[in-house]
Amino acid sequence: MSSTEEPSQGYVLGHTPNELDRLAVQAQLIEPITRGFFQDAGVAPGMRVLDVGSGAGDVTFLTAALVGPGGEVIGVDRSPTAVSAATDRAAAHSLENISFRVGDPAELTFGQPFDAAIGRYVLQFQTDPVTFLRGIAQHVRPGGSIVFHELDWSVGIRSLPPAPTFDRCCRWASETMRRSGVEIHMGLKLHATFVAAGLPAPTMRLEAMIGGGDHAAAPLRIIAGLARTLLPEAERLGVSEADGTDPDTLFDAMYDEVRANGSVVVGNLQLGAWSRR
Repeated sequence: MSSTEEPSQGYVLGHTPNELDRLAVQAQLIEPITRGFFQDAGVAPGMRVLDVGSGAGDVTFLTAALVGPGGEVIGVDRSPTAVSAATDRAAAHSLENISFRVGDPAELTFGQPFDAAIGRYVLQFQTDPVTFLRGIAQHVRPGGSIVFHELDWSVGIRSLPPAPTFDRCCRWASETMRRSGVEIHMGLKLHATFVAAGLPAPTMRLEAMIGGGDHAAAPLRIIAGLARTLLPEAERLGVSEADGTDPDTLFDAMYDEVRANGSVVVGNLQLGAWSRR
């Protein structure tokens, strides 16, 4: 989960080495969803793309594959730690159509407009997502694409038959995010945010990770990894439902419970929204 804010500015997840590793695992699991949103939004070979809240670069690398060697992707993040990690990764893979910058992408200047602006799990961390999105749109040429992939914690995440450990973990993780200032309903607010930012009403699509029994590992890995990152913040905020959580055994406990109960688990709602400037 990437953001354009450092922890001192309110970004609850931080950019520790463990968190960057978690993001890499998460990125592999949700990459097909993000890729589908971007392709449907018109991200294509030869385009010049701005990736906002690029974090350690996972979305930037995905997009570079979509635009090909004839395109270009510039990733921007407020975290120097994340940008340094992303730059090192790009150099290690000799990716010449990628570069990264530190700063607020809504306020930076660039040499020429972009064909598209993209972001994943970014607007939910902004104090004023409408103003932020309006600023991002100014970097995109007329007719260019603006596409964001965001989460919603409200109605989709669940298990049946109930898997109590998974359900409890999702509840306290969501509550911790909410108390930390994260907009946990950003996915379902994308339409209103685009319109308020002066953009055309977006096309939207909804997906979710789902699995049952032995095939439930992917959504469980995502929530277990997030819980590990959030646990200190949950304790600081007094989110009592997190009490007794052992991050080292959480995944195995949830996986064993889901298999024993024959449960199907549904992860967060993953929403994509896109429109033309």
